[in-house]
Amino acid sequence: MTISRLALLPALVLALLLAGCGGDDGGVPDDAVAVVDGSEIPRSEFDQLIDQAKKSYANAKRDFPAAGSEEFQTLRNQAVQHLVQRVELQQAAEEMGLEVTDKEVDARVEKIKKQYFGGDQKKLDKQLKEQNQTIEQVREDLRNQILSEKIFNEVTKDVQVTDREIADHYAKNKAQYSQAESRDVRHILVKTKAKAEQIRGQLAADGSNFAALAKQHTEDTGSKATGGKLTISRGQTVAPFDKAAFALKTKEISGLVKTDFGFHIIQALADVKKATTTPLKAVEDSIRQQLLQSKKNEKMTAWVEDLKKDYDDKVTYAVGFSPPPAATGTTTGTTTTTDP
Repeated sequence: MTISRLALLPALVLALLLAGCGGDDGGVPDDAVAVVDGSEIPRSEFDQLIDQAKKSYANAKRDFPAAGSEEFQTLRNQAVQHLVQRVELQQAAEEMGLEVTDKEVDARVEKIKKQYFGGDQKKLDKQLKEQNQTIEQVREDLRNQILSEKIFNEVTKDVQVTDREIADHYAKNKAQYSQAESRDVRHILVKTKAKAEQIRGQLAADGSNFAALAKQHTEDTGSKATGGKLTISRGQTVAPFDKAAFALKTKEISGLVKTDFGFHIIQALADVKKATTTPLKAVEDSIRQQLLQSKKNEKMTAWVEDLKKDYDDKVTYAVGFSPPPAATGTTTGTTTTTDP
């Protein structure tokens, strides 16, 4: 597991990585990269992110992008926007009366340590050292991650899904809950008709083991190891194979079936299983969760857009640190919010 400060950005912060607001201002203190509604972002925090990025590049045996290059500008913009949006979220959370306790951060650290490092503190410390990080930096990122989760839960707490919405979704997507006729068969595929006739004759003459012959002769690599065994659904295979496989009596062996792949010999292993449709009652809960998540994401997206507008005139960047302007009439990013 790689603990990257940018990788730990919560979904909510990622949703904000669109066009930046504000502009360059020589009035920003020399030791800051931006001011967000009165809150200064120290240059030291920006430097920490860049230093960590350099370490990550070194660990991956990649050259760090040269200053002034497009790749460097992208990294710098991501770092600055991460810091700006972190402050925006903190300020929004404060207005909502949300906070994160040290106990909650402790629990999240322990969860990461147990999940990725087997509970071994030394392994965690080694990983942090390799990435040029301190546990304090990780704790700060986790604190903001937990905070974004709380914001998501607060913003979407009243979202509900009605029974009518579930029924409508089921009706519109009924094909997703339907299973076509199916059958267990085995087959042998060869390229030439002569070889297929030879194998078919062998099966008819002495009752040779179909599975053994399939393992020996078939050119279908997907079923060779299982002696040619397949479970097929109506309409899943090419038409000649499909027609023959579903027309056979159980245990019956077909004649030669020609397709674009060659010549097949098919044996039906079981009766045809009838087509079924999963009833609404069986999938109601999963549909509810699917629709609930979708509606929560939509509400979160709207909240994020409102937050961006609210900060249009509240962010000022130090000279050289403002994000590139958004292209008129184009999308500058993808808004994707998910329940943490």
